[in-house]
Amino acid sequence: MRIAVIADIHGNFDALQAVVEDLERTRPDLVVNLGDLLSGPLKARETADLLMSRDWLTVRGNHDRYLIERSLDQLGASDRAAAEEMEPRHFAWLRSLPFSARAAEDVALFHATPGDDNTYLTEQVRGGRSEARPVTAVAADLAGIEASLILCGHSHVARAMELLDGRCVFNPGSVGQPAYDDVAPEPHVMQAEGPHARYGIAERCRAGWRFFFVALRYDWHAAADLALARGRRDWAHALSTGLALKPD
Repeated sequence: MRIAVIADIHGNFDALQAVVEDLERTRPDLVVNLGDLLSGPLKARETADLLMSRDWLTVRGNHDRYLIERSLDQLGASDRAAAEEMEPRHFAWLRSLPFSARAAEDVALFHATPGDDNTYLTEQVRGGRSEARPVTAVAADLAGIEASLILCGHSHVARAMELLDGRCVFNPGSVGQPAYDDVAPEPHVMQAEGPHARYGIAERCRAGWRFFFVALRYDWHAAADLALARGRRDWAHALSTGLALKPD
């Protein structure tokens, strides 16, 4: 079984198109989508239409939840930019998405952790940057999840981790937002340090699961120009460099 794993598109239609084209090359048995689909100053409507046309197993991310739970004036700038492009059918589709799912009996997926869509699973924040969490801490968050493969996103950091009991955790990185800053659990940045569109492949083999990280070129300068035209210098910098913009 070959599973293509995508996550954290954030309305970056051009990056998503690059992934879709590459899936013709990798030809997985199925594609799963780990959420945070539309939020951002780019092409939310086009991204939603493309995703709705695909038969991909998709779970809801925290930003997807914000879009369906909060009024326009309660949304942050990136969520509001997406909401202003969306139509009622897009909101209805987001409402239909589950919090978690199974791609197979032993393959579990959710956006962040089994109990919280806005908490990092495999990363911890120290001194303004992220690092891998101890496997014992990850295992504690995954207590009761019986699966040989656990798929998560949210951090935008590509990572494969094997727990002491043999379970594997796989985060493919972000399709469409290679860097950002946040204030919780403390002020920090997450950054891929490259502007590529990223996804992953999990493949079951005789020895267990093996993983491939894919980084694709696309016209990230055009995406950055669009973000800049919409007043988002932070996004423009992240899209064109893979680095979070330092405060002035």
